[in-house]
Amino acid sequence: MIHKTHIFAALLMGAVPSLVAAQSTPAVPPTLNMQNWPLPDTLSAEGKAATAAAASQAMPDPLPPIADIRAYIGTMQDSMGAQLQQRYGVRVEASTIAGVPVRIVYPKGVREIGKGPVLLNLHGGGFAIDSGSLTETIPVAARSGLPVVAVLYRLSPEHPYPAALDDALAVYGALEKDRPANRIAVFGTSAGAVLSGQLVAKLASLRRPMPAALGFLSGSADLSLRGDSESWMPGPGFDWVAAYVGKTVMTDPILSPIHGDVSGFPPTLLLTSSRDFLLSPTSIFSRALHEKGVDARLVLFDGLPHAFWAYMAIPESDQANEIVARFLKEKLDAAGK
Repeated sequence: MIHKTHIFAALLMGAVPSLVAAQSTPAVPPTLNMQNWPLPDTLSAEGKAATAAAASQAMPDPLPPIADIRAYIGTMQDSMGAQLQQRYGVRVEASTIAGVPVRIVYPKGVREIGKGPVLLNLHGGGFAIDSGSLTETIPVAARSGLPVVAVLYRLSPEHPYPAALDDALAVYGALEKDRPANRIAVFGTSAGAVLSGQLVAKLASLRRPMPAALGFLSGSADLSLRGDSESWMPGPGFDWVAAYVGKTVMTDPILSPIHGDVSGFPPTLLLTSSRDFLLSPTSIFSRALHEKGVDARLVLFDGLPHAFWAYMAIPESDQANEIVARFLKEKLDAAGK
């Protein structure tokens, strides 16, 4: 069952909206009260209970200082991570790659990264906290049988763009020294999905080889516009994107890859849900990839909130993590033949 602290973390997972709308678009109408909508019978009993619990909670107002939020969510990640480690039997190691702190998750039977296939994770948390370096990675590592390197990139507002992207690129480059690029797959949730898309766009701009696959799990590839779902579904109630973006133009083709050439993107899995406020930007990016001939697969869950797989212990989270793990593993296997 979802806990109050998990609800707070879930809201923080989605600190991508309001996409600094105040800088470029008129004020939008008030958000409809989705919390009162009945939940569909398509959800599992556990999914219904967890979603109802999340909908009943309000974001703290005012928000605590960022240092307190980071400490609070860090404790939550440790607690949930310990439960997941016990469930899946994985080993988690703190390390440093290319001068960047990372968490490495080893599934059963894997003792080192070696020179074989590896997954690179960029966690969610609104670019400002770590809301997923354990909860996003442990199930995928266990289900794929592959080690996962979670990049603990520099956070905003202290380190605006491109600091986080530079860290991701440095770790990716270090992993690429020991294996071809097609033995690496990249994935991330929420702000981590945004960063994952930016990483691939950066690689393309540098004419670097592409990873075998991209897991773009509920994010946006266009920080210059709000999608429809962001106007009528409740987001986190605050905006840290402006702090992340800094002085970069919103339509920069690396910051917002949809404004560049995405035809060279690797096979991409896009994951979202019908009550995810990033439903629109995720699906818009899926369409943009399809139009350029990219193998893009959009998977939509019913009735669940943003990034549910990263904090809800429900059957649908198991299904989502299995979909992600299988997609990334299959693309790595195919690229390695």
